[in-house]
Amino acid sequence: MAKQLRSLTGTVVAITGGARGIGRATASACAAAGCKVALGDLDGELAAQTAGEIGGGTIAIEVDVTERGSFTRFLDEVEARHGPLDVLVNNAGIMHIGEFGDEDDAAARRMIEVNLVAVILGSKLALQRFRARGRGHLVNIASAAGRLPIAGAASYTATKHAVVGLSDAIRQELHGTGIEVSVVMPTVVNTELVQGVEHKRALKWVEPEDVAAAIVGALRAPKFDVWVPGSLARLFRTIVLLPRRASEGLGRAMGASRLMLDANHAARVQYEARAARATAAAPPESLAEFPPQAASQSTIKRPISAP
Repeated sequence: MAKQLRSLTGTVVAITGGARGIGRATASACAAAGCKVALGDLDGELAAQTAGEIGGGTIAIEVDVTERGSFTRFLDEVEARHGPLDVLVNNAGIMHIGEFGDEDDAAARRMIEVNLVAVILGSKLALQRFRARGRGHLVNIASAAGRLPIAGAASYTATKHAVVGLSDAIRQELHGTGIEVSVVMPTVVNTELVQGVEHKRALKWVEPEDVAAAIVGALRAPKFDVWVPGSLARLFRTIVLLPRRASEGLGRAMGASRLMLDANHAARVQYEARAARATAAAPPESLAEFPPQAASQSTIKRPISAP
């Protein structure tokens, strides 16, 4: 017997990194499904423009997802304007690529702050609200890199592995509470994150709208593992059963092992600059002691919070 799909009409959905890419596509798909949507982004001006283009009562709120106070104010305003929060989509993310040994320490810290620490903060803040009502849905955007390592994106891979593990642990804690958790693991998504990366024919790319459709599907029929495309789930199950030499050989045959290492970095200059650009500030309280660095080293900068 087919599982009855949930109606999303009137569902209050907050999306971080909502001004562009997967966040924008998800906001549009949720609004089309009848949700009350709130976009959160560090680029408040672009978020407002995006919200206006989506319409349907979509609102935009500036937020720095790496700061607890800013994230709290974001969710408070969402609830003040739309009503009690039903869904949080932790989508904000950045990706710096290149050989691990050459990676700038500040770039690694930025990815940890936005891709992982912000997800931890957002998950905690949303769950406080969900628990009080005994319902809600937490959606964390990870990546296929959360299960399959990507050479040339080691620190990014680490953050996405952490998001998958975090989400699974939270899901187990919440068993029987009525609160749902989903982790979204797309293959390469055609957004500015992958500017300069060659499209290998053997490795299927997806559009932000494909990811958005999968997220809406998971809201209608809740599930934890959300692979995009769905066929990626079968590939993953096959790969984990193979001996390491065979699985790595498969990755080389598909072109995945050199995908990020062979990227055209000149084509990524604009994106890398946006991901690193921010107002100088003290490290957020959540990372004030991580990693321990001498005071003379560069101050951690707030990254642009959208994929």
